[in-house]
Amino acid sequence: MAQTPRWPDWLPLNQRLQLLSPYGAPQIENVVALNTNENPFDLPVEVVEVMTRRIAEILPHLNRYPDRDAIELRKALERYLSGQVRTVDISHKQIFAANGSNEILQTLALSFGDRGAIGFLPSYSMHPLIAQGVGIQWSSGTRAQDFSLDVDIAIREINEVKPSLIFITTPNNPTGHPVTISEIEKLAAIAKEVNALLVVDEAYAEFSTLPSAITLIDKYPNIVVVRTMSKAFSLAGARLGYLYAREEVIDGLMLTRLPYHLSSQTQAIAQAALESEKILLSQVEYLISQREAVANSLRKMGFFVHPSAANFLLFSGFSVEPQTVWRGVLEAGVLIRDVGIAGHLRVTIGTQAENEQFLAAIQSFAP
Repeated sequence: MAQTPRWPDWLPLNQRLQLLSPYGAPQIENVVALNTNENPFDLPVEVVEVMTRRIAEILPHLNRYPDRDAIELRKALERYLSGQVRTVDISHKQIFAANGSNEILQTLALSFGDRGAIGFLPSYSMHPLIAQGVGIQWSSGTRAQDFSLDVDIAIREINEVKPSLIFITTPNNPTGHPVTISEIEKLAAIAKEVNALLVVDEAYAEFSTLPSAITLIDKYPNIVVVRTMSKAFSLAGARLGYLYAREEVIDGLMLTRLPYHLSSQTQAIAQAALESEKILLSQVEYLISQREAVANSLRKMGFFVHPSAANFLLFSGFSVEPQTVWRGVLEAGVLIRDVGIAGHLRVTIGTQAENEQFLAAIQSFAP
């Protein structure tokens, strides 16, 4: 876990930031990195070739600003979502794209966070960090003892706080638990009662078999669905996130969006990736099968593994302290994640060879 910095007296850092720690995970060379939920596969050569051609086409024109509204990219995302969510008429006018889902979340906080935000912890650590970073009130809701979302408790806490933003993540990071459509609908109804947006963070949606909350937006216009191309599309380095919501939400985001925030290069790379959807998403089924294989192996060793619909596993039951386990696994050449949950560690699903190296490293710490 990152330590809170000690700020000098001469630095007029905003008071609300002085006790915060920056988001981050260790970056260590020459190890198998299974700590940041990246897709383990390099982009296929044929996809790289398409991207290279697109970049070559725009390079002579970098003296001009990019398409401010990313129209062609949003149309490409429309085509993709239409194939993913077949029961809804998808429109590019209801899509907003930005530099990773984190910029999406920050823009939501800037535009709609006047009455504060609530999320149910443990969940994605950037939700409270973004909220506090832009100066809105954050409330930490609770989860059930097994880290699943208890909707009845969540509804009670929402009624107590009456925020303007409610964050849920499905599948949840760092625990992996999904939230069902019926549960999301209950949360959307209470969000409507308190005049809040329900922000459904679906960063790992492609690894789950549950329907997207996009299917509820026609009934609940206060639902906002946030997604990313970092995971399933192997584009973590390109930084492309997007949002699907009612057009009125998009209009509100435009008020706080930075001008020309999405570079020509990013737009070109993302469009090329979407054109190569079948090639890139063919890796998802493999990673799901590896997730189940790793989970079964950990359980056979005696660890407790939380149910996951994402590309990672949260597990516990070590023979020694988790920090000792983390260091021991690192010494064996594998980097996993301490997510700050007592007694737990998280591992990203990698290739079969990487997963086998992890399992061999963790074996000696089995209960």
